[in-house]
Amino acid sequence: MPPEKPATKRDYSERVLRVLTHIQEHLGDPLSLEELASIAHFSPFHFHRIFRGLVGESVKQHVRRLRLERAAGQLRVGRRAIVEIALDASYETHESFTRAFRKAFGHSPSEFRAKSLRMSQLGSPELVHHSETGEIQFQPRTYDANAMKIEIRRIAPLRVAFLRHTGPYDQVGVAWERLCSWAGRLGLFGPDTRMFGASYDDPEVTPADKLRYDACLTVGESVEPQGDIGVHTLAGGEYAVAIHEGPYQKLSNTYAQIFGGWFATHEEEPGPAPCLEFYLNDPESTAPEDLLTEVCVPIQRVPQAH
Repeated sequence: MPPEKPATKRDYSERVLRVLTHIQEHLGDPLSLEELASIAHFSPFHFHRIFRGLVGESVKQHVRRLRLERAAGQLRVGRRAIVEIALDASYETHESFTRAFRKAFGHSPSEFRAKSLRMSQLGSPELVHHSETGEIQFQPRTYDANAMKIEIRRIAPLRVAFLRHTGPYDQVGVAWERLCSWAGRLGLFGPDTRMFGASYDDPEVTPADKLRYDACLTVGESVEPQGDIGVHTLAGGEYAVAIHEGPYQKLSNTYAQIFGGWFATHEEEPGPAPCLEFYLNDPESTAPEDLLTEVCVPIQRVPQAH
């Protein structure tokens, strides 16, 4: 067979990207192969092979993995009953959910929740103490409420051009270089352009090579997708917002304060939308210790049980 034309590869990437976006925005809905194939404008038979070839896993594996990873995130920081989380992950019984969860993470959901609670409180190694019996004892980590100002803010819907990076978060620079080069050629940068990252996965749950991150910049209605650069509208909503000061490599500390401190003392719980990171100054001309990043974690208000 002759080699595939670059235009065909760009077309396939763009069509599969639409499907990936649809899946992550409708993870709680039934997702049939026929529906997803229709979104990509492929026949179901060919779509399945194309998806596996471009994504590296089948549609079923991809959806199941994302649902289990979402469930793991809910177990780590939420207070919902395990059976409710199982139903949200599209498992009909607690037993089937437990089997799948144990296979994916090596622990039952209840063990994972207990272990995650302990680990989120450990903080640094000096807070861990070993007794003579060999049992681990620790002092739960506390957060200074005044150390970081966190406010609830409503973010309006944002129409963005984005380039998907799949892999470790500390390697997103290549995606940003490509996106900015593309946007510069089209003259898309203006005084109101906002640049931010959308992080869909928790690096403590999702394998590093599967982490999803979109390099995003806001665009007008006339901008169309091109190849693997997509265009869609982020729905917006309520977010817990904090300012991270310092290197991007230490963003995990800010997330720890929000997830381990703020959510632990508020009725809200993390929402299903991606976390957003708005970069407030230029890393090319700013010292790492002076970088400012606005970290936005989606929230949802869960009715309290009576």
